[in-house]
Amino acid sequence: MLETTIAGSLPKPVWLAKPRMLWAPWQLAGEDLAEGKHDATLLALKEQEDAGIDIVTDGEQARQHFVHGFLERIDGVDFGRRVTMGIRNNRYEALVPTVTGPLRRTGSVHAFEAEIARAHTKRRLKFTLPGPMTIVDTIADTYYGDKVALAMAFAELLNDEARELTAIGVDVIQFDEPAFNVYGEAVTEWGIAALHRAAEGLTCKTAVHICYGYGIKANIDWKAGLGPEWRHYEAIFPALAASRIDQISVECAGSKVPIELLGLLGGKDVLLGAIDVASERVEKPEEVAATVERALSFVPAERLFPCTNCGMAPMGRPLAIGKLVALVAGAALVHARISGRPG
Repeated sequence: MLETTIAGSLPKPVWLAKPRMLWAPWQLAGEDLAEGKHDATLLALKEQEDAGIDIVTDGEQARQHFVHGFLERIDGVDFGRRVTMGIRNNRYEALVPTVTGPLRRTGSVHAFEAEIARAHTKRRLKFTLPGPMTIVDTIADTYYGDKVALAMAFAELLNDEARELTAIGVDVIQFDEPAFNVYGEAVTEWGIAALHRAAEGLTCKTAVHICYGYGIKANIDWKAGLGPEWRHYEAIFPALAASRIDQISVECAGSKVPIELLGLLGGKDVLLGAIDVASERVEKPEEVAATVERALSFVPAERLFPCTNCGMAPMGRPLAIGKLVALVAGAALVHARISGRPG
């Protein structure tokens, strides 16, 4: 109970990619880049294990961005036709590729790093993939002309990829859907259906991650204007509780999400964001424990997994590692109290 995990990404070493930014350019090329990705994946695993994380990830060290890292290996996506467009309901602009033809996977996208991770850790392994709705929100389209059709096309490819990752030995497949927090009505109309298609037939645990975004200025500014209570989850949690997805990953640390909303996720595992990725300060273990304790009023301990709010890719590495240590220490305090042992 109270096993720890992370949302997905960790900062890349400075020798691999430019630090403290999204879409960070690689510092290496060719065979050196492949070797660097390999070594950085091992380093990410070691840092999580040293911190005491129970369910580890590859740290997303082999991809430049959590969405575009998948799209780079998809036929029908043209990175030569990049356009600037608003994403997450125009919260900020990004330079994105364009769908120009039928979508087709040319082969496994992430087997390289999944096989490395599986071969070098005995701990349970989680692997993240972008969710269909979030992909549609992070790409231009001149071919399908319909968001739902485009999402379902991507969902089919994601399912193929997820099945291969499961065969490699991945224990949890998590679909990242920050767009769910932006387009609530569309989530219930077609977002969850697309998610179900992406997860169809998987024998491993499935999860969906829904947060308020990376700790970047555009997201911080957006959250500053959301008012005294952030109730976005309220519109989608009942539908997620009725879904076929096993685990729901949510943001709760340093946020204004009413903790009682977790009660709407009855029957699901909750990956509880207990580490604020928008903060430049390492939490005290007691602060992490306090977040976990509040959640326990609404989620049974055996279904609660202390986690980070979101990915840590744009963060400084020493800060990120410190936060992982705090996450584990805070969860241990609560575990000791529940178990009746001294903390």
